[in-house]
Amino acid sequence: MFRWGVLSTAKIGREHLLPAMVEAENGVLSAIASRDLSKARALADRFGAPHAFGSYDELLASRDVDGVYIPLPTAQHVEWTAKAIEAGKHVLVEKPLALDARDIPPLIKLRDAKNVLVCEAFMVVYHPQWIKVRELIASGAIGRLRHVQGAFSYYNVDPKNMRNQLDLGGGALPDIGVYPTVSTRFSTGKEPLRVQATIERDKTFGTDIYSSIRADFGEFELSFYLSTQMAARQVMVFHGEKGFIEVLSPFNAGIYDHHRIELHNENHSEAQVFRFPGMQQYRLEVEAFARAAQGGTDRVFTLEESVLNQKVIDAIFRAGEKEGWETV
Repeated sequence: MFRWGVLSTAKIGREHLLPAMVEAENGVLSAIASRDLSKARALADRFGAPHAFGSYDELLASRDVDGVYIPLPTAQHVEWTAKAIEAGKHVLVEKPLALDARDIPPLIKLRDAKNVLVCEAFMVVYHPQWIKVRELIASGAIGRLRHVQGAFSYYNVDPKNMRNQLDLGGGALPDIGVYPTVSTRFSTGKEPLRVQATIERDKTFGTDIYSSIRADFGEFELSFYLSTQMAARQVMVFHGEKGFIEVLSPFNAGIYDHHRIELHNENHSEAQVFRFPGMQQYRLEVEAFARAAQGGTDRVFTLEESVLNQKVIDAIFRAGEKEGWETV
């Protein structure tokens, strides 16, 4: 059994990853660390973890931990990923891994030197609905892909929330802009060549709160908008010459909508619905990671892929400061 350690008691861990680790068939939750030992102990007791630590360094030194999950504030991801690698631990780090693509290659070098597995936690690539989208596009089910359209938004103006704190890596693009880009890249196997963007920032927080983005993939175009101060919505549509695929709850399947995708034909007279009841993408993610860390052949989201996705986000930020296209 793969023994997990978790750095911090963050909400995403409490609500999604820790339950997934407990339910996983090939892993156990071994330890939780927090700068407040009482918080670590309380969460460890809640999820049945035998070990609790009052510092992250103590957990990284533990022989009872094979790999760690890092859901710290974004601005701390690179630092603690490096420390975990140095300690010889496998690492699953919450997205975005970095705020600049140039910060990732040193982690790749360190990963290779220590011979550990390091992955950015894009749970969507493990969900069968996205694997199905990729298969449908590759099989020609919608003919030539011409346009991808997406949206991801929620409303959050809490000044204490890290998503609204610029120094912690907050903002819409780092938090949710990564999803339309990674899901399009995953589904098509293509990379964008250039981007255009309009970006609006909160006058108080300084974080980006709204973006409208256009990305040129050469063979097709991706357009999407995102916001941290709009009514909650998420959708992705892949539109081809002979049909289109609509992903109803692309990033939080089971919350925004059911686990399903719809394949529509050319004249919109027929639709096939693919359902994936009971799928838990976070559990699929931690199980695949654990198998890969132990020498399995599961496909995981590599750091090399993280570099490519972060380059797109970096280019979008640059594009928001200028008119016209920005090269990725």
